[in-house]
Amino acid sequence: MRRLAKAASIQAATPIDLETWQASASWVQAEGLQIRFLHAGTGPALVLVHGLLGYSFNWRKVIPILAAGRRVIAPDMAGAGFSECRPDLDFSLLGSAKRLIAFLDAAGVTCCDLVGSSYGGSTTLMMAAMARSRVRSLILVAPANPWSQIGRKRVLLLQNPLVASLFPKLARGLSPVHSYWVRRMWGDPQKVSKETLEGYARPLRRPGVFEHAVNIVRTWQPDMREMQAALAEVAGIPSLLIWGSKDRVVDIQSAEPLAKELGGARVAVIEGAGHLPYEECPAEFSQVLQEFLRGIS
Repeated sequence: MRRLAKAASIQAATPIDLETWQASASWVQAEGLQIRFLHAGTGPALVLVHGLLGYSFNWRKVIPILAAGRRVIAPDMAGAGFSECRPDLDFSLLGSAKRLIAFLDAAGVTCCDLVGSSYGGSTTLMMAAMARSRVRSLILVAPANPWSQIGRKRVLLLQNPLVASLFPKLARGLSPVHSYWVRRMWGDPQKVSKETLEGYARPLRRPGVFEHAVNIVRTWQPDMREMQAALAEVAGIPSLLIWGSKDRVVDIQSAEPLAKELGGARVAVIEGAGHLPYEECPAEFSQVLQEFLRGIS
């Protein structure tokens, strides 16, 4: 496991500001759904897939860095962000992976380096097992996985029918609760700005977004078992696991068994970062990712 201290010598990121981000997206139709996505740069495709209750906004700090020499694409997955959200969406992990393939088709991406964060990491793993020839490499940022012990009680709580029905209504109306959970994903919660909190909150006011997230949790255990069974299909794809040393969402101890199942994936840990190292340490994160991609070229 490679551990990386924060490097002061790395050039700081120049993030896309919130208003520019709002105005800079494009749209495609995939599986009959309107999907919103950010894109920048030219060259080999690098696709960034957000996690549960995230969206393309997650990647605003690293897109300007990663777009140097690459075509970077960051979708709002169906049911999240500002993409279409319908109550009849297949909320299983397999359904999410199928929609990712459909998005790549619509965006004209035949093969790519695929980055997935948290639940987006699970989605990219499942997608790679289904369409291996379309994935040149996998970069998984603290992906949700069967070996993580953190959060199991919360999953069980949200699977309670009464809690599941009440949670979306309560969550939309309690901004301090939302602020707490966003800050909990940082290694240093003091780094979370008002703009960041507002950016993450915007799509959650839309009808159906919280409900879709709760539906995803309903099939969490069988989805994790299905993902674990699919790992044999993915082993051999060049893979990198990136974790923040202060991740409070997905257990860092789960990196080693997952890396083993992936056939010896590399593991890099960014010291001091939380669950979203691309948010907290964008320059360091980008350097790790770019070094990995250069090494497999």
